[in-house]
Amino acid sequence: MEILGYIGALFIGMVMGILGGGGSILAVPILAYIFHLDEKTATAYSLFIVGSTGLVGGLKQAYHKLVNWSSVLTFGLPAVLGITLMRALVIPKLPESLFHIQEFVVTRRMGMFGLFALLMLLAAYSMLNDKKEFQPTQKSQFHPLILSEGLFIGALTGLVGAGGGFLIVPALMVINQLDMKTASATSLVIIAINSLMGFFIGDAFHLTIDWSFLGVFVIISMIGILIGTLINQYVPVNILKKSFAIFIILMAIFIFIQEFILI
Repeated sequence: MEILGYIGALFIGMVMGILGGGGSILAVPILAYIFHLDEKTATAYSLFIVGSTGLVGGLKQAYHKLVNWSSVLTFGLPAVLGITLMRALVIPKLPESLFHIQEFVVTRRMGMFGLFALLMLLAAYSMLNDKKEFQPTQKSQFHPLILSEGLFIGALTGLVGAGGGFLIVPALMVINQLDMKTASATSLVIIAINSLMGFFIGDAFHLTIDWSFLGVFVIISMIGILIGTLINQYVPVNILKKSFAIFIILMAIFIFIQEFILI
């Protein structure tokens, strides 16, 4: 099972290299169901893995001058604030049992993984949606809405341990008027900063971190992102995106069954 988990680490990087995000969709289930980590540790490790792997992709995109740094600041800083507050102040204080529905107890694990599965379905929908690519009508500009959007996505990222790329890219395109290529590149940098800051400020002081395990996992994932960027050059991204979307739907159904039915 551990070998299967490390193969999964390779796929996490490959998905991020091909699609510019989506690593956490694989990371959280792998950490929770293959390596049997609890919900707090699985989401925290996911942030570190996705953040470190995304940093490799983000630096590569920055080298090619595809990153919009003003958007990184206006979106990224509120997102860092949101994720840090969530991981440092909210997650440690969440009770084991969130609420009751008659005799059915909704636990912290069920709440966090249930919300994560819902976000997976949203991500799958965005990948299967065949709308034409948004074309900006003007140059990148600042809009006050980007601050609140960043704060909200940061808090959501902190709660479920997801990088939030499928939410960040559309926000940058619609609000900041970035084209798809620039939005994807900028999103990788935001994901890296967001996830790593949330992990180090919000989790490193509350959890006992297995750095040897994380180190091996991240190295394999970084190899995967290099492979993914090569695949991206030769295989149509739309085909891979739709295939991954179907896989995401199956994974979301598995999580719902695992957490809410097989209890």
